[in-house]
Amino acid sequence: MIDLDKMGQGARQTARVLAGLGRTDKDRVINRLADLLDTQQARVLAANDRDIALAEADGLAPALIDRLRLNTDRLAGIMTDLRRVSQLEDPVGTIFDRQVLPNGLRIHKQRVPIGVLGVIYESRPNVTLDVASLALKSGNAVILRGGKETLHTNRALVSLIHEALADCKLPVEAVQFINSVERAHVLALLHMHDTVDMLIPRGGAGLHQFCRENSRIPVIMGGIGVCHLFVDESADLGAALDVIHNAKTQRPTVCNALDTVLVHQKIARDFIPALIAHLEGDGVCFRLDPGAFRCAAGSPDSSEAVTFADAEDFGREWLSLTLGVGVVADLTQAIEHIHAHSTGHSDGILTQDNAQAELFVQAVDSAAVYVNASTRFTDGGQLGLGAEVAISTQRLHARGPMALEALTTYKWVIWGENHTRPD
Repeated sequence: MIDLDKMGQGARQTARVLAGLGRTDKDRVINRLADLLDTQQARVLAANDRDIALAEADGLAPALIDRLRLNTDRLAGIMTDLRRVSQLEDPVGTIFDRQVLPNGLRIHKQRVPIGVLGVIYESRPNVTLDVASLALKSGNAVILRGGKETLHTNRALVSLIHEALADCKLPVEAVQFINSVERAHVLALLHMHDTVDMLIPRGGAGLHQFCRENSRIPVIMGGIGVCHLFVDESADLGAALDVIHNAKTQRPTVCNALDTVLVHQKIARDFIPALIAHLEGDGVCFRLDPGAFRCAAGSPDSSEAVTFADAEDFGREWLSLTLGVGVVADLTQAIEHIHAHSTGHSDGILTQDNAQAELFVQAVDSAAVYVNASTRFTDGGQLGLGAEVAISTQRLHARGPMALEALTTYKWVIWGENHTRPD
């Protein structure tokens, strides 16, 4: 029997303990977790194999199975990220915005943990460790609810987290796991406003909508990426092909993978056939608007890979080896298309014209805006944050990869000399 009220109360009490920890204690538990993950890989991979087998038996899409799969290389990457988090500066206690008022009051702001986080996520078990490490480093307690497709893997990972906490003489209530797939527990978590301070959903549009409509806790929205690259007429076309190849094919099942390429009409007739030829061998299928389709007509052996785009295709997060391609008249039309279809995650321009690049950066208000780079860099580890709990596409509190500083708030500290207010 899962007692969510008891979990919330335990998290609240533990958050007060975590808020007072120094960096040494927090780094010790994160490094201990990395060590345990290293020595107990077989246990984690066996649990993951069980989840994979169940997912395949249930007919889960290959793209989703890839998201939940762990192997030795991915575990090695997770261990590297854990140790990198331990090496980051601790934001808690940082003092900023110092000032002295005319009346002599000395004022500053000081970073403090948010308190208790609730994180609901699907498919990707690495989130369990990313969130746990960043929550601990920033002094927050966390309640996790993973997806049913990774239940066995998450159980194994949480047991390692609890072992690391116990080894370092810290309360295991710092990281708690809702060990159930019952949807009722999700709704109950959304209503725990007395003990949970911030909710972070990581999953598909359905999960985000459910949380937004039902939560009584502030929700960080994000993680859904309809990502664009605009190939300007001045772009280095060979380099553009390589950037697009990386953004689309390196790991197509993640939120920062490329979904749509927009091509300037002056280069479309040459570039689009080259793009198809460059990506088709990797299994990429193309959904083209009428202008792009006319340009692709001469590309060899492309009849099966190239089809007309439907009305909904340019607002779709593919999470697969499918790429939308459209032709635009100029930068203005490219920006209009992005405004109409982007989710505000990651969008970029490929150009050698700095003026065009500056206009693009100014006009496109996504969480991450790129000039001559792959959208795959929208990632906490890639941007020097160690790891991330989510990629926020909203404007309040945090945007883009959310790491340590985004998991803190601040308090005002006012020093006086027996000051009294005169009026």
